[in-house]
Amino acid sequence: MNPDTLLSWQFWALLSAVFAALTAIFAKVGVADINSDLATFIRTVVVLMSLAVVLFATGQFATTGPISAKTWLFLVLSGLCTGASWLCYFRALKLGPATLVAPIDKLSVVLVALFAVVFLGERPSATHWLGIALIAAGAVIIVVK
Repeated sequence: MNPDTLLSWQFWALLSAVFAALTAIFAKVGVADINSDLATFIRTVVVLMSLAVVLFATGQFATTGPISAKTWLFLVLSGLCTGASWLCYFRALKLGPATLVAPIDKLSVVLVALFAVVFLGERPSATHWLGIALIAAGAVIIVVK
């Protein structure tokens, strides 16, 4: 692995996918014997502590300047959506099989594409739309009986 690989968004996106997959498996086992909301809380505390360690260890805990109101607003909204997503995800894992919950959760990829077009003005290519459609189709095929 060369230094350029560590700086590529593709590397980090793939690593994110690996950790997300492990999250589903570990969460399914971890939520089996407790309330899903309590499980989400425990996970959140672990995430906060881990991130604090990373920020302190790398000297990134301080900002380089003031944080704008717009930045605060959108980070708070993102955090609220993350919390809602995690609560729903853990509840779904508590009630259903990980092999069905995770693909439905990945419909977020399709929604991101649609929201990015509407709200961010992004314009995926025809090839990208095909991939997005295949993700949607795959999720539907997996969950349809």
